[in-house]
Amino acid sequence: MKNNKKIPEISLLKFLKHSANILKNPLPFHHQNFTEKGDTFRLNIGFSNSVIFSRNAALAEYVLQKNQRNYVKSKIQTEDMVKYLGEGLLTAEGELWKKQRKLIQPAFHKKQLANLMESVKQAILTEYKRIETSEKMDIFPIFNDLAFQSVVKSLFSSAAGQKEINRLQYITEAAQKMLVKELRQPYLGWWFKGSGQIKEHVELTEDARRILLKLVNERKNSQEKHGDLLDMLLEARYEDGNFMDQGQLLDEILILFTAGHETTSNALTFIFQLLALHPEWQEKISEEIKILESENDDLMMVLAQSKITQQVIEEGMRLYPPAYFIDRINVEADDFEEIHLEPKSNLLFSLYEIHRHPDLWEDPNNFMPERFENAGNKYSSQYFPFGAGPRKCIGNNFAMFEMIIAVQELVKNYKIYPEFSEIEITPLITLKPKNAILKFMKR
Repeated sequence: MKNNKKIPEISLLKFLKHSANILKNPLPFHHQNFTEKGDTFRLNIGFSNSVIFSRNAALAEYVLQKNQRNYVKSKIQTEDMVKYLGEGLLTAEGELWKKQRKLIQPAFHKKQLANLMESVKQAILTEYKRIETSEKMDIFPIFNDLAFQSVVKSLFSSAAGQKEINRLQYITEAAQKMLVKELRQPYLGWWFKGSGQIKEHVELTEDARRILLKLVNERKNSQEKHGDLLDMLLEARYEDGNFMDQGQLLDEILILFTAGHETTSNALTFIFQLLALHPEWQEKISEEIKILESENDDLMMVLAQSKITQQVIEEGMRLYPPAYFIDRINVEADDFEEIHLEPKSNLLFSLYEIHRHPDLWEDPNNFMPERFENAGNKYSSQYFPFGAGPRKCIGNNFAMFEMIIAVQELVKNYKIYPEFSEIEITPLITLKPKNAILKFMKR
């Protein structure tokens, strides 16, 4: 512990004074604190509760990768989210997480994903039929539905009806909004519980589980094989030869719905807003897809070679990372450089700040996809759109393939124009877009 510096603190009074603005958008408050206090500071959120915020990329890499065994997810995920999503890959810890990760990982192998991408492409093209040319459109609902439909088709093929899909989508979004209220206003926990709001939303998620159970039982009873993710989950066996039990299966499916559509729809909306502001990159993507499709009719080959499209997506997720915070708690005391962490310190890494840190990125606030050309692992220690270490998002390849298809199919057929003055954000559990109004013209 020698030569350790005290972590700068933000008082509880300041937190409460800015609580109304934090509820709407906490990022300006945190940015001000980073600017004034440095890359790591402690925010007091109660008389005995505090959170250590950091935009120190080296510390994030140390916690998420190099010494990850000493760090677990916080109560936000292991308790608060569990009551709405259950214990699956996103929320589980310890042996349960290891067991589930090992079981489910093969379903997201690139070779397995090849079987799903044509269905994903058809889901995307169906949603794009809603686009009206020469009209101002809020594009987030289109990408929200597109991403949800992509998860549905990948999981259930054509088994889920539109009424069931709409209900599942409503429930997952309502539960997230409730959770945000709980996290942003911890001092109102007594009211949320006493007024029945938490109970109401927990019951909603039970409704979602009933819908999913019906779909699972219908698949089991049909004895048909569709080659989708549900088939893979139903057929997956643990090392002892047993299958997942019903409750665990529903937890994993519910988490795939939530994590699988939320982040992708957010990312795509921001990416198309950036493309609208930078038409030269629309033309580069258009030329790339023309050349690739003229040379190859294999979808996976096209996706693998879409370097320009991938650069645009990577830059979009740098500027607007959908999962914009990562939380951890250290099991034992730890030291990193001049920082000492007492056991059970709450750590919250701001990916939004890390991805825009002026010491790490050239022109950090500017859209420059060329920075990712032939980048390889150049940014691996400061770029975490899918997390890092053993708990890196299991669906990262699925999401990248889906986004490449979505970007190319839209740019191939339309020119995109901005109908907004600046990109606005709504930070909830994920970083969501706001007032994403675009106009489309046929190519």
